[in-house]
Amino acid sequence: MSENIFDNIPKPADKEFFEELLLKNGLKIERIVSFGHTTPELEWYDQKKDEWVILLKGEAVISFLNGDDVRLKAGDYINIAAHKKHKVSWTKPDEESIWLAVHY
Repeated sequence: MSENIFDNIPKPADKEFFEELLLKNGLKIERIVSFGHTTPELEWYDQKKDEWVILLKGEAVISFLNGDDVRLKAGDYINIAAHKKHKVSWTKPDEESIWLAVHY
């Protein structure tokens, strides 16, 4: 049975939508939907695993603790090393941003 990554997109809500699509042998694939959501100002992601993420729809900015910002548009992807502190500092407020994240 196949599914489509663009099906069943939730309506805008107070929090980002996270959906685990696959979890197996230390690999996790998830769909994330943002509607203008950002990481709280004083919070940073500090993940134990590497993360490869692609923005399938929308626009976003990922900021790193060292001050670098990476602007993403649909089709752009980035690999984030484990323990590289980062956050989502901006997503397009009037359109959903759909991410596919692979934690490995």
